[in-house]
Amino acid sequence: SCVHTENCFVPTSEIIAVEETEFNKKQRNIGKWQKMAKPHAFTVYYVKKARNHRWRCSDVTFWCVDEHLCNQWIQALKELLEMQKSRPKQLLVYINPYGGRRQGKRIYEQKVAPLFSLASISTDVVITEHANHAKDNLFEVNINKYDGVVCVGGDGMFSEVMHGLIGRMQKDSGIDQNNPKAPLVQCNIRIGIIPAGSTDCICYSTVGIIDPVTSALHIIVGDCQPLDVSSVHHNNTFLKYSVSLLGYGFYGDILKDSEKKRWMGPMRYDYSGFKTFLSHHYYEGTISFQPARHTLGSPRDKDSCRTGCYICKKSEQQLAEQHKERGLKREEDEEEWKVIKGKFLAINAVNMSCACPRSPKGLSPAAHLADGSADLILVRKCSRFDFLRYLVRHTNQDDQFDFSFVDVYRVKSFQFTSKLSEDNESNVTDIGKKRFGQFCRDHPACCCNSANSTWNCDGETLDSSAIEVRVHCQLMKLFARGIEENCKGEAAYSQSSVEQLL
Repeated sequence: SCVHTENCFVPTSEIIAVEETEFNKKQRNIGKWQKMAKPHAFTVYYVKKARNHRWRCSDVTFWCVDEHLCNQWIQALKELLEMQKSRPKQLLVYINPYGGRRQGKRIYEQKVAPLFSLASISTDVVITEHANHAKDNLFEVNINKYDGVVCVGGDGMFSEVMHGLIGRMQKDSGIDQNNPKAPLVQCNIRIGIIPAGSTDCICYSTVGIIDPVTSALHIIVGDCQPLDVSSVHHNNTFLKYSVSLLGYGFYGDILKDSEKKRWMGPMRYDYSGFKTFLSHHYYEGTISFQPARHTLGSPRDKDSCRTGCYICKKSEQQLAEQHKERGLKREEDEEEWKVIKGKFLAINAVNMSCACPRSPKGLSPAAHLADGSADLILVRKCSRFDFLRYLVRHTNQDDQFDFSFVDVYRVKSFQFTSKLSEDNESNVTDIGKKRFGQFCRDHPACCCNSANSTWNCDGETLDSSAIEVRVHCQLMKLFARGIEENCKGEAAYSQSSVEQLL
């Protein structure tokens, strides 16, 4: 019979591997083994859940005298694991050796590869040598032989793999990415993120913790989390895909300024944030959007997106029904557009909460990962003090949309044109405006602020300020399950200092 020292209930879906255990002479002389002539044993490796969404690999050994019985148990458990069809068997892994703290290769080799090996997952590893290496490689490989693609790095590395995978899918299906109205083909190959970058916002928003071992275990058990993706176009030309933040004004200016200070390392974001806050630039423009009528929730409700999210599932169904009714007629869509003109300190469109350890609620706490919508946040021109009050609310429990100068809408598409590009009818005014804009930038005392800002698209700058954005419902899938409800009580949100936030 099998004996075990403590009660332990593990669902099959959380067993990582089962192996026969060999005993050496030393072990057989210890206590309980002495009574047995020839003990036979097997070890079960499983997921042990700790606080704050952290997962670890734990193991328990069962032993018995009967060799046949022992083998029967091993066989039965292995058959149960074989029935877990969602688990990957072959993975393509891209490692960014330069990202973040340059620890990607070490993290993968020491913490992740042994777990993949234990779970009998075979891997093809590519260490990237330059920007877009992974993206270009995804257009060449035989993608059908893999059950998933894993990226070891930060948000930049994930973005590169995502662009490669979505681009490859559209190319294989003969879809023109430059057409902003083209219905894109969903990616059924999941992406796994092993966090090893300077920013790991996407990992934090989909798993709840930035931890390589936890992420590796989510990949092994074959989790699946669909993800909305926004496509960004300018003048019928495809620019980029976005899964987290599209930010104009404040967050665009921070990124643009920090790019010049890469030598500072991660500190550059704090420095540029503080500098951008002090400059207090506002930008004039027109934003038009289509409200997401298919979604159940709203940006100001308290329904956070969690594992098995009901709002995401229901919204996906409602969207599909809407498309059926309309027969995808775009003419009817034109009627729904809402137009807002104004002077803005920040325009943010988020596909997820954009939570991170510094801002545990993120930019939009009730944003959903897979409901086919983005939350559009408009921060109008206001005093520095009011803008500071708004920024501080990203770090505490207060409602960050409860200000007269902040508007938030749940949208399925939007367009933005800056006042500058609206006015640039002729070349003469164009040159004049550019010079005038330059004057404003160089002389902060001048408050006309007619210069353009830059769009920050998931941490990369876009060349155009005039853009067209469309949300594609559940375009891709991650090896994740969303953030699980924390039975043991979530850790209290920390009140960060303003300097930390900026």
